[in-house]
Amino acid sequence: MTFAAHRPVDEKVVEGFKTGFRGKVLQPDDDGYDEARSIWNAMIDRRPAVIAQPTGAADVISAVNFGREHNLRIAVKGGGHNVAGNAVCDYGLMIDLSLMDSVQVNPDEKTARVEPGATLGDMDHETQAFGLATPLGINSTTGVAGLTLGGGFGWLSRNYGLTIDNLLSVDMVTADGEFVYASEDENTDLFWGVRGGGGNFGIVTTFEFQLHEVGPEVLCGPIVYSHDDATEVLEFVREFSENAPNEVVAWPVLRKAPPLPFLPEETHGTEVCIVAAFYAGNLEGGKEALTPLQEFGDPIADAVEPHPYVGWQQAFDPLLEPGLRNYWKTHNFEQLHDEVIETALEYVTTIPSPHTEIIFGRLGGAVNDVPVDATAYPHRDVNYVLNVHTRWEDASQDEKCIEWVRDLHDKLAPYATGGAYVNFITEREGEEDRAYEENYDRLVELKNEWDPENMFRMNQNIEPTG
Repeated sequence: MTFAAHRPVDEKVVEGFKTGFRGKVLQPDDDGYDEARSIWNAMIDRRPAVIAQPTGAADVISAVNFGREHNLRIAVKGGGHNVAGNAVCDYGLMIDLSLMDSVQVNPDEKTARVEPGATLGDMDHETQAFGLATPLGINSTTGVAGLTLGGGFGWLSRNYGLTIDNLLSVDMVTADGEFVYASEDENTDLFWGVRGGGGNFGIVTTFEFQLHEVGPEVLCGPIVYSHDDATEVLEFVREFSENAPNEVVAWPVLRKAPPLPFLPEETHGTEVCIVAAFYAGNLEGGKEALTPLQEFGDPIADAVEPHPYVGWQQAFDPLLEPGLRNYWKTHNFEQLHDEVIETALEYVTTIPSPHTEIIFGRLGGAVNDVPVDATAYPHRDVNYVLNVHTRWEDASQDEKCIEWVRDLHDKLAPYATGGAYVNFITEREGEEDRAYEENYDRLVELKNEWDPENMFRMNQNIEPTG
């Protein structure tokens, strides 16, 4: 099947689609169209011929059937936070799931059923009412769906694993419009594939997660050091993390100091090394575990203290607001070699915009206890995930910013594993081997079974052999 790229959709066809569709159907002249097609990364400016906004699984089935029957390219939007912009396509059908945002918690079973339009903030709000949480990301406006399908990690991952390691089941609409349930006991191969294989196999309409007792207060916060001290800080954090229990997280972040209220004004805009510290346990245990980190060196500021877990999940939102242009590059590392530290510190002095960050997300722990072939996500030997997170305001800076991040990425490549976390990949093509590594061939077999025409290809695509 060849999907139309530029052919307009007949008005009568669209009117027929609207019949029986409970949600909204938008076209370019309709109110709400531009808002619906706008996503977090301002570099993405695409114009679908039709935007369907389902309110439930029946609408999703109807939208998938409409796209297939009329040979339309399909893009699927959950939270719209994916940096590559896979949520939007030109000329085709955009299925915008933002109206499907319910979160239903079962506190007795410690589980949650979550619709694909929900954000991390939506989920945390509901689960923390019962002192529960599951590993998610670090920005509350991120969509649960996209984060999960790519693997998902955050502050709780060293203790409880990836987001997909806490996924119990999914309801899905497949390329042929079939509604299926997948878990460890039913459609097991499909369940294996959605745990790290992205949106390649269909549209998830409900995620079921295992929850854990977390908070409502946790010990966490940033410790900020001058760039002059960064080498010693990173070397210490590396050693500290290797010997720390799984409850402890310390993420180094290199950037220019933002104008945060706890930082002296004279440090604003200067290069700093931030250690984002977190303890996934009780406050007393956290005080003991984080003390060596807090006592090291001479920080500019130490804001580690008890915070509501929900507040910590939102702490970085002001630095990640929509509307800026974004380009990311990523590497996986088994360890932070001295050369990696040296190169990163050299490049932070030439950061092309004040919004740019070099982040080393610390994993290991429970993430690496899972066998490589247990889920589609293959990167179980990784202890650090690098996100060179470049953000800027004006299109005139595009070439400069992209060249800077690509250059740094190339310099660090010799020390990396060769793999890449799929949710941090900006390019839509050419990164499949890095994203899926040794699990790729099995994913192709699944693609052949569930989407042989490659209808769901607005993603880090697993191309079917047919």
